[in-house]
Amino acid sequence: MEDELSLKKQANKIRKNILKLVYKANSGHPGGSLSITDILTYLYFKELNVDPKNPKDENRDRFVLSKGHCAPALYSVLMEKGFFDETNIESFRQVDGILQGHPDMKHIPGVDMTTGSLGQGLSAACGMALSGKLDKKDYRVYCVMGDGEIEEGQVWEAAMSASHYKLDNLCVIVDNNNLQIDGEIGKVMSPYPIDQKFDSFGFNVVEIDGHNFKKIRDAFLEARTCKGKPTVIIAKTIKGKGVSFMENKAEWHGKAPNEEQYNQAIQELEEND
Repeated sequence: MEDELSLKKQANKIRKNILKLVYKANSGHPGGSLSITDILTYLYFKELNVDPKNPKDENRDRFVLSKGHCAPALYSVLMEKGFFDETNIESFRQVDGILQGHPDMKHIPGVDMTTGSLGQGLSAACGMALSGKLDKKDYRVYCVMGDGEIEEGQVWEAAMSASHYKLDNLCVIVDNNNLQIDGEIGKVMSPYPIDQKFDSFGFNVVEIDGHNFKKIRDAFLEARTCKGKPTVIIAKTIKGKGVSFMENKAEWHGKAPNEEQYNQAIQELEEND
């Protein structure tokens, strides 16, 4: 894959931006933001048909970050893509800033759906996909969900709807880092086996390493070519990916690093530049 190195460098820069956002605000969710960084990097720099100069283009692809608390990842990608500039970093989680703790479609360029209450994003994504079908548009809809989030019942109502309406223009990505705020998902309220559940709801199921850009590329290609049913990509990831003391630690679900931790994290990421 000829551009894999450039994608890795881009993802590394985005991880540093995530940490900067959370550190400066002294608030936010670094763990799950870092686990979806590679997925979002590929989506926005390779997969999605979006234009920062025309963020409301009717023919654009749509993206829904259902796990809205991981907004630092989305904001960092949108900033790198050119939807807004770095000066907005200071506004993260500030009352008078545009970058609120959860994505806001009314004030943030590039955000297609306001999210935050877990379990609702897939319903919105289904609506977007069905609308595209009815209007005979060729845009695609992508929805990133957390593996803890799929414990929500509304997710499965939406999944049933996606299958019923044969929404092959819909691609769901489950960030399967195996941790939620209270610990391992299998111990809190197990959604396993995730693959068999989505299969039973009529989805085309793809399982990948969510940090391998070649696997990510192949998965999105399969989703594009699958006809007659929606696709779910179950991405095996590492919560806190890229920062040694955050990796696979549930405590970093929603906690900001102190100055010493922030400097260590940035140093580790800079060593990968």
